[in-house]
Amino acid sequence: MADNGNHPEIRVAEARRRVPGSGPILLLAALFVAATFLAWYFSWFGRELSNADISKYLADEKNPRHVQHALLQIEQRMERGDPSVKNWYPQLIALSDNPETEYRLTVAWLMGFDNSSQEFHNALLKLLADQEPIVRRNAALALVRFNDASGREEIISMLKPYSLKAPADGVIASSMKEGTNVTRRTLMARIQQPDGKVVELRSPLPGRINKIAKANGSQVTRDEEVMNLNSDEQSVWEALRALSIVGTADNLPLVQSYANSTEVSPRIKEQASLTGQAIHSSHK
Repeated sequence: MADNGNHPEIRVAEARRRVPGSGPILLLAALFVAATFLAWYFSWFGRELSNADISKYLADEKNPRHVQHALLQIEQRMERGDPSVKNWYPQLIALSDNPETEYRLTVAWLMGFDNSSQEFHNALLKLLADQEPIVRRNAALALVRFNDASGREEIISMLKPYSLKAPADGVIASSMKEGTNVTRRTLMARIQQPDGKVVELRSPLPGRINKIAKANGSQVTRDEEVMNLNSDEQSVWEALRALSIVGTADNLPLVQSYANSTEVSPRIKEQASLTGQAIHSSHK
């Protein structure tokens, strides 16, 4: 009788031989899942850090995610009124002088949460002269919490178009259009210099392109305006809210232009009206 290969005992034996071979595969799969989870867990900003971890992360300047995680945790503690945050004030002040823009802009915002700290006040005044507009703006807004109007002009600038200027002579290559929303660090244009080198022009701020002064293919000289941006809605709202405290009568026409505008959201119009009323009241 021919063997058709369907003997039950043969199939069981073959299955038993196959089972051990799947063990390493299952182990590797489990390790992959565990590694993925741990990578997510240790990079997740919502993870609560111990005091020791915060100190360690703040000092880990080569790992921006660690520093940002620690700063977020400090912000949450400051909002809760946790006095332990004072332990990290020296590190925060040190970060306000760090070459990394992300650290300076975040610390500038954080310092506004404790308007009783003279060290923070002094550091914020210094940041008003920062080379990055996003840092200057955060510092100006934070100073309002100290009832300090030193950053008023910077705040007013948030309600006006910001000029993006050419970093070099050359020919513009850009596909951007007026009305386009952009984030900070968006590539706005490339400039091909006479020697063939290409220099990038990136936005230092979030916002919306208001006007393009130099079209694609145009010749441009260094420091010539290429385009300008209107601030994003959140920045406009923060600026209007700040002016309700430190604004002057001279600022009323600009504030009123937002209250009367048909191109802004109801939220902005409402805040502009409230700011106008606050300025009127404080200068009667």
